[in-house]
Amino acid sequence: MTTLAPPRRIRVLAAPRHRHDEILTPAALDFVGRLVAAFGERRRDLMKERRRQALRLASGSPLGFPLATAAVRADDSWQVAPPAPGLSDRRVEITGPPDRRTAVDALTSGAQVWMADFEDATAPTWNNIVGGQLALLDAIEGRIDFGTADGTEHHLGDRVATLMVRPRGWHLDEAHLEYDGAPVPAALVDFGLYFFHCARRQIDAGRGPYFYLPKLENRYEARLWNDVFVLAQELLGIPRGTVRATVLIETITAAFEMEEILYELREHSAGLNAGRWDYLFSLIKTFGHRTDFLLPDRAKVTMAAPFMRAYTELLVRTCHKRGAHAIGGMAAQVPQKDPAADAAALATVRLDKEREAEDGFDGSWVAHPALVRVCREVFDGVLGDRPHQLDRTRGDVEAAPADLLSVRRISGPPTPEGVRTNVAVALRYFSAWLRGRGAVAVDGLMEDAATAEIARVQIWQWLRHRVIGREEVLGILDDELAALGAAYPWAPLDEVRGLFERTALGGELPLFFTPEAYTEHLVRRTGAGA
Repeated sequence: MTTLAPPRRIRVLAAPRHRHDEILTPAALDFVGRLVAAFGERRRDLMKERRRQALRLASGSPLGFPLATAAVRADDSWQVAPPAPGLSDRRVEITGPPDRRTAVDALTSGAQVWMADFEDATAPTWNNIVGGQLALLDAIEGRIDFGTADGTEHHLGDRVATLMVRPRGWHLDEAHLEYDGAPVPAALVDFGLYFFHCARRQIDAGRGPYFYLPKLENRYEARLWNDVFVLAQELLGIPRGTVRATVLIETITAAFEMEEILYELREHSAGLNAGRWDYLFSLIKTFGHRTDFLLPDRAKVTMAAPFMRAYTELLVRTCHKRGAHAIGGMAAQVPQKDPAADAAALATVRLDKEREAEDGFDGSWVAHPALVRVCREVFDGVLGDRPHQLDRTRGDVEAAPADLLSVRRISGPPTPEGVRTNVAVALRYFSAWLRGRGAVAVDGLMEDAATAEIARVQIWQWLRHRVIGREEVLGILDDELAALGAAYPWAPLDEVRGLFERTALGGELPLFFTPEAYTEHLVRRTGAGA
């Protein structure tokens, strides 16, 4: 057993609120402190390496499959761990923030899995983070029933979805907790608090502590997560290998290390997921300075685009070669009041899921309970009574680096409608996020941080390459802010404008909008660190 010195005590810098003491117990904070003591410095080093890699790629270094790990890719003998209890059949997975109403709706939606999202679907106010942990604990304990103002009662039934938790990414800090004078890595907060309170409860219920891992860029970041899992299990006396984690392949660099990521996590791996909008966001961040990576309107960059097909088919092949589940991307449509619009949206979802099922995916994501049925019908039609299609190894797939980077075949300037849509989506999402909402319906789609990111970086890319004019964007910005204020008089328009100008209109592109906005708005609002 690893022997660690007792951690320095984590300090809570936010005022206590109702039931926070049930999550922020001395023992739970000490557990998180041990994780920070063991891995905090290594995490900082990996974030520095991210920046160095970004500079290398920006200066023209080629991106390809690593030569150093060719032996891992060539070795056909290794496989990931077999599916854990509750994770064999994943044909429909629903996602959403870890609030109480979403928890009940998702767990009883008929989906096989609910991914409780502390990252893209949660604005990380302190109350959202701790409240989310409380909601998950109450859900596992079966005490999350609630009533609405119209008298409707919401209850958990006997059959509920398997719970998976997505902690925040390695790049984010939690400023409301301080360890040794510095903010605690947000990933270790979300993982550590949930694991401490719920891992044993989940095991006793016949499941286990299962996770989705966002924004990984390489095998070293996967190795760090694997080491976190090993230590966490050791500290709580849980058998090694009980944890399972699915990695979202949503960065362009991770797409070149899918086998290596599975290898690093193999005793804890539950597969890979294709994250569409974050993948495009990463592509622009990495290569947005190059004219041959100029993307058109995001609505035109479909999963049928050659470079997206190469990415998703390689993901299926990689997973099934190693005995891992391949999970498809998000269907973000939400129900419409207009029957014709609703039918058209469901038809779009059906076509998307048919493509994924036929390509070999074992399941896929939806953002709303109303989409569970259509997704299930599609995968039922392909899988039948089988829980997955791991036997489809897709040996026919060949993907060279050029295939993953073949953006030129669909590159082009935006339309006026595409520019306006991106500005409007970014502004409306920023407004909701600054007020504590991380998932918001906009024009029939459930938008989260990933769609806001792709919206604002596309504006930046189009301005950089002068395919749109700055005055044009500023005029649209004024129009859309006025429309936002008219629809939502409480919207913080000055804060929204400032955030958009800093993250979309500057000479240098901020890698994420969330870190600066979090510190400037969400943390100062609670007085953490004061």
